[in-house]
Amino acid sequence: MIVRKAKLSDVEQIHEIVNYYAEKGMMLSRARSMLYEHIRDFVVAEEDGEILGTGALHVLWIDLAELRTLAVKENLLSKGIGSKIVDFILEEAKELGIPKVFTLTYQPGFFEKHGFNVIQKESMPHKVWTDCINCPKFPNCNEVCLEKIIDL
Repeated sequence: MIVRKAKLSDVEQIHEIVNYYAEKGMMLSRARSMLYEHIRDFVVAEEDGEILGTGALHVLWIDLAELRTLAVKENLLSKGIGSKIVDFILEEAKELGIPKVFTLTYQPGFFEKHGFNVIQKESMPHKVWTDCINCPKFPNCNEVCLEKIIDL
């Protein structure tokens, strides 16, 4: 298995994985158009041409990025794939010189194992909430906000 930057040819498999969880209410759905427009944000874990999982680093400002859209095929959970994707994304943030990465999740324990700390959602800048406006759970979302300070 390798973790690499996503390519346009990965979009259909990314779309399938992400929207599987979106249908269960576990993450936001992603339209194909959004995936194509933001393909440079995405990474994938791939083996023999099959996408096993995905995640994205979405840069918001000079000092802030979001780790978002982290998803692994359900039958492959707890095999370390998500952790490898997170490690790749955090290394990318470091290479870009981004000092702080945050995530919004229903799985805070997973991110705490990667050095993220729980923070109050309200402490984040307003630009963070652009996706939230379109979410059916807004404003009564129970996602947890976590951040990680990157050693540059």
